[in-house]
Formats: sequence, C-alpha cells, structure tokens
Amino acid sequence: MARPRALWCEVDAVSGVLVHEWLAPRGGSENVFEALSEVFPDAARYCLWNDSEGRFVVDGETWLARTPLRGRKAAAVGLMPLAWRTLPRVDAEWILTSSHLFAHHARFAGAGRSAPKLVYAHTPARYIWNPELDVRGNTFAARAAATLLKGLDRRRAQEPVAIAANSVFVQKRIAEAWHRESTVIHPPVDVTGFLRAPQPDERDQDALAQLPETFLLGFSRFIPYKRLDLVIEAGIAADMPVVLAGAGPDEDRLRSFAEERAPGRVFFVRSPGAELYRALLQRCIALVFPAVEDFGIVPVEAMAAGRPVIAAPVGGTTETIVEGTTGAFVESWTRDELRRAVEVAAGVSPDACRAQAMKFSEAVFADRIREWVAESVDDARPSEARTA
Repeated sequence: MARPRALWCEVDAVSGVLVHEWLAPRGGSENVFEALSEVFPDAARYCLWNDSEGRFVVDGETWLARTPLRGRKAAAVGLMPLAWRTLPRVDAEWILTSSHLFAHHARFAGAGRSAPKLVYAHTPARYIWNPELDVRGNTFAARAAATLLKGLDRRRAQEPVAIAANSVFVQKRIAEAWHRESTVIHPPVDVTGFLRAPQPDERDQDALAQLPETFLLGFSRFIPYKRLDLVIEAGIAADMPVVLAGAGPDEDRLRSFAEERAPGRVFFVRSPGAELYRALLQRCIALVFPAVEDFGIVPVEAMAAGRPVIAAPVGGTTETIVEGTTGAFVESWTRDELRRAVEVAAGVSPDACRAQAMKFSEAVFADRIREWVAESVDDARPSEARTA
C-alpha cells in the first residue's frame, strides 16, 4: 500500500545521500543513478571516483580517486571495501546506494553512520558470487579473492534496512549470496525516447545507406559473453542479413566468424550514436539478444520502438518479453528453433511491444523507488517517532 503523500514529501525534504560505484560516461547502472538523482535532486552524491566526463557532478569521491588506482577497476578491487568504510562525515538521515560490486559496504562518519541505509542492487558482484556468468571471475586471482571476500560481502549486506533488486533473477541471487530478502524494482528505461521517429544526421544516413532494407539486429558491446555469434546463426537459419552494432575487443573474432559462416551477409556498425541506434531498431525485423543479463535494457528499448525480441529464456528477459506477443524465446539455439523464433517475432504487433515496454518506463521507476524509500525509512524509525 502506498504511503500518504505527506510522507513522500517528508522523505524528499530530509538530507539524503546517494552512493554509486565508479561513475562512467555511459552504462546501465549510470542510467539508474541518473534517475535516482532526478527523483531525489536534493540528495548529496558520492562515488569511488567520477570519470563521467561531465555527465555527473558529485559531492565527494573516495580516497582511491586520488591514487594511481583511479579508473583501474580490477587492480583496485582489493581496496574498495576499505575505501567504502572510510567515507567522510555527512549529516544524512538516509543513505541509498546503487551497487553492483561493493557500494553497499558504504559507511559514513557523523550522523550518516547511524542513518538507515538502503541498497538498490544491480547484482551481487558477479565475478565473486557467480563467476560462471562473468569471465572476470575465472582467473586464479579472482577465485582467490572471491574466497576471501564472500564472507565480508555477506556481512556488509546485513547492514541495509532494505534492499531492492533490479529483477527477480537478481532477487534470487541476493537470497542465495547475501541471505537477504529484497523488493523487485525494475530499472528505468527511456521508453518515450524510442516512441518517436529517429532523426539521423547526414553521417548516420550514409551509414544506413550501406545496409540492407531489413535485417536481424544484434546490439551490444563486442565481448564474448554477449554471444553475438548466435545473432549471425539466427540470420543464417532465417536466410536474412544481420547487422551487428557496437564496439569492443571481440570485433575481430566476430568479423572472421561472419566471413566464414555468412560471407557478405553480416554488416557491422561501429559505436552508433543514439539517433542511428534508434534508426537501426526501426528498420530491423527483430532484435536478437542471446546474452544472459540481470535485467537487459536493450530488449525493452527495442520493444519501445515497436520491435520484437528473440532471446534466451534465462535472466531478466523472462520478465520483460512475452512469448508470442512481444517476441520469442530460444532454448538451444538450433537452426530449427531459430527459424521458428524469427517467424514468431515477425508476426507480433508493434503496438503490443510498445505497450509492454511502457511497464518499465522512467515514470514507473520514479514512483516505485520514491514509495519504497519512503516506506523503508519510515519503517526504520523508532515506533514513537513514526506515531509522533
């Protein structure tokens, strides 16, 4: 049940603090932090280091930002738990951390030390708790570090008065790793931005002119766990051209694979900007999304553009895609399965896709996160303070 509006105003007015891991120019977790900053504009903001190229202005960074380890995430991992425990004095009445590694360890001095702490969890650290989902966890050093850090991470996860998970998939992982209950609040997606027609500039138009009229689209960073080779396999199965859009270290391997498996049928678009990305979505038959993600913002963006999604029935996509209505799931990625999935996807309604995407809009997120923070902070107060 929603709290009275008066309580929402009270939470908005108190001195809150938002905490994030490191801040980069772009990324799904950064999008969430930006949305949190808009919901709570008067809250102070802290992070490990701010390398967002001007996207964010923060009130403080940890001491790691003043060392040669700034920006070197892998090298700094061992010191991050300590950095989060040595934060400055703040006069805060609540703390909300956006965490996908150790930000939930955050502890301030001063009044902030005893303030209720809440966590919006993108995931418990994947390469510590679920190395099978993150190749960074497969090294000897990472496995050794995980053994040492699991106990500490679980203890720190007992400190928050409430935890929100970005999906049911992550909610289950939180229960297994941290032994905590959590509330599912899906992350915000700029749905309205994908409802409008794209406005590609002249350079974008030139790029589009080099592509076929219709195609299957794969969009992500070019890294192995995104499994973009399966997008190529889908194109082969359905006898359709494929466009792979993005950039990353796996590009050379993907180009070689494409040349071997489907010569002349796979087109690469490197690092498309926002308008070109929207134009690619508008033109494609379907987005093919083989990666196993904690939530997966790109499939929701595709549906907002009126395009169906073909994905694995694992992870966050099971919470956003409706089989036969907004896309199709593929279990084993065989040729027959892929051909069937493309046929199903090609027949879905663009309006149904858009309606489904609206369930994950920024407005929905703002309402849910505001209500959750209000309820959690109120529940953490002594009973006499709640009834005063």
